[in-house]
Amino acid sequence: MADDCFGHPRLAAIYDPLDPNRSDLDAYLRMVEEFGAHQVLDIGCGTGVFALLLAGRGIEVVGIDPAQASVDVARAKLGSERVRWICGDATALPPLQVDLATMTANVAQAIVDPHTWQKTLGGAYEALRPGGHLVFETRDPVRRAWEEWTRENSYRVTEIPSVGSVESWVQVIEVSWPLVTFRWTYLFATDGQVLTSDSTLRFREREEVERDLVAHGYVVEDVRDAPDRPGKEFVFVAGRP
Repeated sequence: MADDCFGHPRLAAIYDPLDPNRSDLDAYLRMVEEFGAHQVLDIGCGTGVFALLLAGRGIEVVGIDPAQASVDVARAKLGSERVRWICGDATALPPLQVDLATMTANVAQAIVDPHTWQKTLGGAYEALRPGGHLVFETRDPVRRAWEEWTRENSYRVTEIPSVGSVESWVQVIEVSWPLVTFRWTYLFATDGQVLTSDSTLRFREREEVERDLVAHGYVVEDVRDAPDRPGKEFVFVAGRP
């Protein structure tokens, strides 16, 4: 089930303007070039930012996400007809053969259920052609990123065309290791509506992720640093032999 920030139509519609800096995707764009990928599966595509960047470069893209509201936002964007959009998840993919599968941003950590995580890795493996790669990021638990997720650090007011002023902030509401649950709050100035969205992330140790990948037949080719968060994240590059 998708978090409200992705699944609620009003929140999905403002997701992009609230987080316009997607420089975190630059590393993934470079890996598309590095691996010479022509077909990409974007798991957890959300509002389609990465999928549409790829499509604009002539890449054949399948974007899949469980949140219908986010997929609807993606489909309404310019150039969306060049992407195959699927509302669902990687545990039950249609037959695919891609060069690269990606899980950008929080996608891998948002798959908190161990069974679903294993099925996601298996689904991505089946979608890859031999020689293809799965790439994704996950925060290093040692860095305790959630300690910075406070109202003081996150509060902002964003002016959004045709929407108006939106106040937003995040607060951690529970740490039950290895799960961290936090709540985003959104206040719309135009009508005073307050919406909240709770999210839970699973913090996995590097060794745990590597074991899971190997168990599904992947070869862990590299574990890189995230250029936008140096020293704070692992970027896994796993190949299908």
